[in-house]
Amino acid sequence: MLPTESLRAELERDVVSGARCLLGATLVHGDHRAIITETEAYRGADDEAAHAFGKTRMRNMHLFHRPGTAYIYLNYGIHWMLNLAALPEGTAAGVLIRAARPVAGFPEGTHLDGPGRLGKAFRVGPEMNGLDLLDPNSEIHILPAQQPVKILVGPRIGITKSKELPWRFADADQLDWVSRPHPSRPETDE
Repeated sequence: MLPTESLRAELERDVVSGARCLLGATLVHGDHRAIITETEAYRGADDEAAHAFGKTRMRNMHLFHRPGTAYIYLNYGIHWMLNLAALPEGTAAGVLIRAARPVAGFPEGTHLDGPGRLGKAFRVGPEMNGLDLLDPNSEIHILPAQQPVKILVGPRIGITKSKELPWRFADADQLDWVSRPHPSRPETDE
């Protein structure tokens, strides 16, 4: 198990590694609980797809906050997306929570296989911006994974810039709860 402060330290150390560590963690909002099955890393300084690439605005200011801070944005004017800030405070990076497996509080048949569906099911909205997602007393928060998961790696999806970067991660044993197309190669220690 990765304790909450160890998870925060990993997000602060490296956004890509932090995205991996979020797999298997539990996302909690009220009586809703789901196990995170898919994430994507976005590193602001050298990642053209990141919301903080080359710019600092009020809209993305939460990406510059303490690792674990919620960064919520509206995608295509339709879906609220749930992200966590990463890297040291003052340096922008984030992890998008792309998908999860529902475990409590959802009607049978609920699918969270995509960041838009996940955001809607968890009632994510702009009022959550700036919440500490690693504080168990927060309205919405993340509890660290209880055990390591086997990880698949692939390029990020739904973007046009820097899409070749292999910064999309999925729990290899939970592919029914991951966005399509699935990442296809196992993670290696290289």
